[in-house]
Amino acid sequence: MLGYSTIIIPGYLLISYFKRTNYIETGSGICYPLIKTCVFGGETKTGLLDDVSVTSRNEGDSGSSARQAVKLIFCAAGLQASYLTWGVLQERVMTRSYGATTTETEGERFKDSQFLVFMNRILALTVSGLWCILFKQPRHGAPMYKYSFASLSNILSSWCQYEALKYISFPTQVLAKASKVIPVMLMGKIISRKSYEYWEYFTAVLISVGVSMFLLSSTTTKHPSTVTTFSGIVILVGYIVFDSFTSNWQDNLFKYKMSSVQMMFGVNLFSCLFTVGSLLEQGAFFDSLAFMTRHSEFAFHAVLLSVCSACGQLFIFYTINQFGAAVFTIIMTLRQAIAILLSCFLYGHAVTLVGGFGVAVVFLALFLRVYARSRMKSGRRAAQPLTQKV
Repeated sequence: MLGYSTIIIPGYLLISYFKRTNYIETGSGICYPLIKTCVFGGETKTGLLDDVSVTSRNEGDSGSSARQAVKLIFCAAGLQASYLTWGVLQERVMTRSYGATTTETEGERFKDSQFLVFMNRILALTVSGLWCILFKQPRHGAPMYKYSFASLSNILSSWCQYEALKYISFPTQVLAKASKVIPVMLMGKIISRKSYEYWEYFTAVLISVGVSMFLLSSTTTKHPSTVTTFSGIVILVGYIVFDSFTSNWQDNLFKYKMSSVQMMFGVNLFSCLFTVGSLLEQGAFFDSLAFMTRHSEFAFHAVLLSVCSACGQLFIFYTINQFGAAVFTIIMTLRQAIAILLSCFLYGHAVTLVGGFGVAVVFLALFLRVYARSRMKSGRRAAQPLTQKV
C-alpha cells in the first residue's frame, strides 16, 4: 500500500492542480492532448453501450441453430479450459514448492503474490491493446485517471485471492466466491434500500447453509489441506469487498461510451503501473525474476497462468455478447463445481460426506437463482406487447 501511495498521491495532486487551474481551457503545448485525455477525457457520459451488444446478439440469433450450437460449445469449452487451467495452476504456484529433487528435500516456494498479479495484468494489457488496434472500437471519452480506482481494487482483490490460498483450501475459496451474492444483497438492502424477491432470500439462505456445512465439516483431523484459518477468512472478506467495489465502479464507468475491451485495457494499464512501481520499490521485482530463472517450471506456470487469465477475459466478453449473462452464469457456475472436484482429485483435498452435500446445496441454489431470474425476465418480455396493445 505504501508503494501504491507513492504513485497515487503525486497523481492526485497533479489532477487537482490541472482541474483547479482549468487547464482544459488555458493549456497548450506538446503535453496538452495527453493531459486532456488523462484528466478530462473526450466526451460526456452517453449511457451504456447497449446498442452494440444488442445488435451483435441479434445478428447471432439470426444464424442457424447448428451454428449457434457450435458457438455455444466454443464459448463453453473456452471458458472451462481457460479458468479450470487457471485454477489448477493458481493452487500449484501458491501451495507447492519448486526445485525439490528428492522426496526428502522441500524445495523453494514462491511467496510474492503481487508479481503474479503483475504477470497477469501485463499480458492482459498486451492482448486488449492488440484487440483495440485490430478491431474498430467506439471513440473513447472517459478520463483515464478514473480507471485507477477500479484498477487498485482489482489488484487488491487479486492479491487477496492468491494470498488466501496460503491459509485456506482451494475448494473453500471457490465456495466463498460462489456465496458472494449474500454480502451483495445485504449491502443493497442497507445502503441502496433495494427490495428483493422471495426466491432471492430463499437461495441466499440455501447458500449460507451449504457453505456452513462445508466449513464446519472441515477439521484438522481429516486432512491438513482442509484447515480454514482466521487469517484466511479475513483475506477472503477483503477479496469480496474489493471485488464488489471493482464491479460497481466499472458499471459506473460504462456510462461513458466504451467497449468491454477498452475497459480491460484501461484497468490493466493502471494495474501494471501500480504493481511494477510497488515491486521495484520493494526490490521484489528482480527477486521474482531471479526465482523464475532458477525454476523454469515456475516460469512456465506463471506465463501459462497469465495466458489463461487474458484469454478467459476475452471469452467472457464474447459469451455475454453472443448469448447473454444468464448463459454465461450457468457456464461459470458449472466451472466452479468442476474446479472443486478437480482440485480435490489433483491435490488430495479431503471432503466429508456432509461437506460434499453442502457443496451440492450451494450449486443447487446458484442454479435456482439463474432459473428464477430467466423466468422472470421472459415473463416481463411477454407482458410488454400486451401492455402496448392496451
